Amino acid sequence: MRTFPSTVDVAIVGSGPCGAAYARILSETRPHLRLATFEAGPLLADPPGVHVKNIADPAARERAQRRSEGPGGPGRGRPGTFVLGGEELPAAAMSSNVGGMGAHWTAACPRPGGSERIGFLPDLDDLLDEAERLLAVSAHAFDDAPFAAEVRKRLAAAFDPGRSEERRVRPMPLAVRCAPDGSLTWSGADVVFGEATRRNERHTLFPEALVTRVLVADGRAAGVLVRDLRDGGEHEVRAARVVVAADALRTPQLLWASGVRPPALGRYLNDQPQVVFAVRLRDAGSLETDPRGRSRIVRQSGVSWVPFTDAEPFHGQVMQLDASPVPLAPDDVPAPGSIVGLGWFCAKDVRAADRVAFDDTARDGYGMPAMRIHYRLTSRDEAALEAARTAVRRAASALGDPLDEEPITLPPGSSLHYQGTVRMGRSDDGTSVCDPSSRVWGVDGLHVAGNGVIPTATACNPTLTSVALAVAGARHIARTLPAGA
Repeated sequence: MRTFPSTVDVAIVGSGPCGAAYARILSETRPHLRLATFEAGPLLADPPGVHVKNIADPAARERAQRRSEGPGGPGRGRPGTFVLGGEELPAAAMSSNVGGMGAHWTAACPRPGGSERIGFLPDLDDLLDEAERLLAVSAHAFDDAPFAAEVRKRLAAAFDPGRSEERRVRPMPLAVRCAPDGSLTWSGADVVFGEATRRNERHTLFPEALVTRVLVADGRAAGVLVRDLRDGGEHEVRAARVVVAADALRTPQLLWASGVRPPALGRYLNDQPQVVFAVRLRDAGSLETDPRGRSRIVRQSGVSWVPFTDAEPFHGQVMQLDASPVPLAPDDVPAPGSIVGLGWFCAKDVRAADRVAFDDTARDGYGMPAMRIHYRLTSRDEAALEAARTAVRRAASALGDPLDEEPITLPPGSSLHYQGTVRMGRSDDGTSVCDPSSRVWGVDGLHVAGNGVIPTATACNPTLTSVALAVAGARHIARTLPAGA
């Protein structure tokens, strides 16, 4: 039987990149605080929170993905995820494991621009800088990828005219490190936790520990109720501060189960409608070896970025692939690395009516209030998708020869970039759940974290922004939590 603490200074619910950011910032700035991180899912590998791409053995990697797929339900989503089910957001999926979705993500970390940015945060760029440090973001991991420069040159000719310098085509910032031999290490929550957290003897990570309720007394968070999923035992852990960093669906679920139900809870849910296409690069040469001297090109050997602008409200992600993502004719053998995948993400028309609701009479596989998602694409969304299809055709035409007749529009929920359900706001006016420091309105000592906190309609990958917002919340706790709380 495990021993759970009776009291901590800060209880963190969820071990993904945002929960890890709280643990890291507090370990660095207030190392004498007692911290506990609770994660419903299992520990996959060492170090805790490692990205599954870094697991060298394919069988071990597959086992880790399978163990991330929750307590059972409608079925698998992408490897490492399980689908929620439902007609209105049919591809909605989640992961349950130490590191959360950070063990499975693509590691793309673009900065938001234009209306994607949160205008009431004057220090947003400083927070994004710090998030890049925690995630170990680089725009140079694939600088010597064999076709990347040519891809960017062709995309720039098609998209750069009229754009400001910072919104022109460029390499995608990625949370990945490339060794001199070309081997890649992808950032998961392990990188965000960092050595400062791993060396912190006053921080403890509890896998397979489901927080079923935030304890609230006299308008203040007082701790958490934890169910040990290994033996079924329940434990009350008192805390001076509680941070709920589950994900954009399970964070509002836990608040609901705890009786914390502000009007905006679960509302303003937004996914990013997504269009994909694939092309064969025009006039791509044949490469027997890559620039690092190996006999094959690294998978996703280059990632280019067409940034969001308010004039073209899409985020384009262009990845060179070692093999075609669609079936090719048997006698059609492309040059290595010459098949390029294009993914265009749209900013959603954000509405309060798009929401995740909870059923107090029905339970999910963890015994928590069952979720039901209400979500639809508006006429503005349909127009945005059509414009994105036009834009992705333009990109494909600039690059080479499409491998199919038309771009594919993926089912709603496919992006896995769910946002808005515990959104941040400037004031407690009923349209937000938390303040600019991620403190839940009306409940002292309770913070929320994750993509759900983002209040704007974004098209870019949200992790960098959500980690930046977690940094702001962690800094607030570090400044305000009294010694010996």
